[in-house]
Amino acid sequence: MADDNQPDTSSADDDWGAAMAEQEQAETSSLQAKQASATVFKDFSGGDMKTGTHNDIDFILDIPVQLTVELGRTKIAIKNLLQLAQGSVVELDGLAGEPMDVLVNGCLIAQGEVVVVNDKFGIRLTDIISPSERIRKLNR
Repeated sequence: MADDNQPDTSSADDDWGAAMAEQEQAETSSLQAKQASATVFKDFSGGDMKTGTHNDIDFILDIPVQLTVELGRTKIAIKNLLQLAQGSVVELDGLAGEPMDVLVNGCLIAQGEVVVVNDKFGIRLTDIISPSERIRKLNR
């Protein structure tokens, strides 16, 4: 015979059991995630490189970067800047016929010359900066 004064513990036990099961599942998921990340980083440790390197590079191929072609630069005082109007000429430090710098995210990667194709400007790369040269310039 059930005592009406006693609280119903079967519902509380079910909730407690469900909470314990959820906690155990979360701990298992966390452990599996740690093992998975350890496996991913182990591949990059400089050990035996697999033929899957091409697949690893696929992760970064869709990242957008800013490509800039620099015609030249100049420094100008603010009072002269404020006097500029339509038709004003600003002298740049680049010479006519001199190769233009091609920058990716502000880092020089190549030089080239301006071309016009189908009434659109483009740049023909004439010199690619080697990776070792780029690193040397970064260290300056």
